[in-house]
Amino acid sequence: MEDDKRVKKRSILLLISLLCCTFLQLLVNLPELHKSQVSQVESEFKGIWSNIIQVEKIPSRQTISVTSGSHSQMSEKLDVAYKLFGIFPLKTSEIQVMKPMKLMPGGHSIGVTLQTKGVMVVGQSPVLDKSGKKVYPAKEAGIEVGDILLKVNNQEVRTDQEVSNAINSAGEQKGSVSVLFKHQEQTLEKIVKPIYCAETARYRMGLFVRDEAAGVGTLSFFDPVSKQYGALGHVITDADTNQKIEVSKGKIIASTIYAIEKGRRGHPGEKIGSFISNSIFSGTIEKNTLTGIFGTMNGQIENTYFKEAIPVGWESEIKVGPAKIYTVIKGEKIEEFEVNIDRVMHNRTDSKNMIVRVTDPRLLDLTGGIIQGMSGSPIIQDGKLIGAITHVFVNDSQRGYGVFIQNMLNDAKQMNKNEAA
Repeated sequence: MEDDKRVKKRSILLLISLLCCTFLQLLVNLPELHKSQVSQVESEFKGIWSNIIQVEKIPSRQTISVTSGSHSQMSEKLDVAYKLFGIFPLKTSEIQVMKPMKLMPGGHSIGVTLQTKGVMVVGQSPVLDKSGKKVYPAKEAGIEVGDILLKVNNQEVRTDQEVSNAINSAGEQKGSVSVLFKHQEQTLEKIVKPIYCAETARYRMGLFVRDEAAGVGTLSFFDPVSKQYGALGHVITDADTNQKIEVSKGKIIASTIYAIEKGRRGHPGEKIGSFISNSIFSGTIEKNTLTGIFGTMNGQIENTYFKEAIPVGWESEIKVGPAKIYTVIKGEKIEEFEVNIDRVMHNRTDSKNMIVRVTDPRLLDLTGGIIQGMSGSPIIQDGKLIGAITHVFVNDSQRGYGVFIQNMLNDAKQMNKNEAA
């Protein structure tokens, strides 16, 4: 009898210990919901756990302005308390309840042209001196590929021709030239002694420079009220230096696709297109950021699949599973294709937030999957705009990355980045 009592007592103690360990584990793993929507909070605990762990939502009276172009909406912060049996507090957290936002999905093929702030150094070029020796005056002075030339002899330079003229003039008059340039995050000034080049009959300092860039991409979204847009889903970099281009001015116009270079393992494919001179729309390029380019659009923007703006899908709403993308494969016609969201990578603030796999047989047959020029193609899931295509996997053209639409909005400063979910 005594043995039975001891066994029973041990069993009760063991059960209590197990329950305590379970609650301690729950306490450690209760979700941080500062980037969630209120619907996610309500679904955290189901079945028996809904009676044991209860979620209490308390308005904190804090409101934050969330802006989409000219739209100004208010969002609310809630304090969330997890309570054992609805009595004993376990943990508190804070969530951001986002108000609905709507945007028009893109998918349009666009031509992109932009001019840099200053003139970018894209290569070194030897200059032959009087003895026939190859010299590199700018390189010897410390100017490197990727640097941005800002001023030559206190004269601002915006084009490669302005750089050439200023150097030649300084060489003829002084024999040396002062160059103000941006090196990484530093602004430096160096004295360079240009060399007279008999071949060109001009003074040179041995640099290849570029003042503009151009290419084809895809429009991601458009706000029909504010006229603001987002495109590409990734930053524009110089083709030779891979450095981010600081934009002085730029524009986007409609483009037409006349050929496709199909992607294959190790060789990403490409859309081949040309700009349309009588484009029905055009836009400024005001920002070149990690998640795309942004500006203001004028003209006629239509997507036959969407007669009006659709809701934005926030990060917490995105799930692994089927989705659709919209892009141009031929001419100017936007088409719809099936894809799958294979993975969602939370807590990343760059442009690689989702792994997207093309499942549409027709798109795979035409392009091999994701190709260059498809960057910016909007991703729609459950009727909501959740992001845009960004990069292709070099060794697997069927797969690539997608960026969260909210990260694009953050970079566009259409949302308060420090507060919005």
